[in-house]
Amino acid sequence: MRNLHTALNATLKRGTVLLGALAVPALAQAQSCALCYTQAAGAGQRFIAALRSGILILMIPPMAISIGIAIMAYRKRNQFNED
Repeated sequence: MRNLHTALNATLKRGTVLLGALAVPALAQAQSCALCYTQAAGAGQRFIAALRSGILILMIPPMAISIGIAIMAYRKRNQFNED
């Protein structure tokens, strides 16, 4: 009975974290700036292309860091089970 309670508690925690992770991007997209939107809408094609390139460039470091952490966690996944 104790193991069932522990497993249920762990599943509930994971579900809560997953639900929170899914809710955060929706809140983050609601933070768009009206000034940025009007500037981008009134700009020329070169500015829009530069803005898109800048967004892609700014996405690369966080994604590389996330992938690096995931790879390190995957490699170390069984290290703590050996004790």
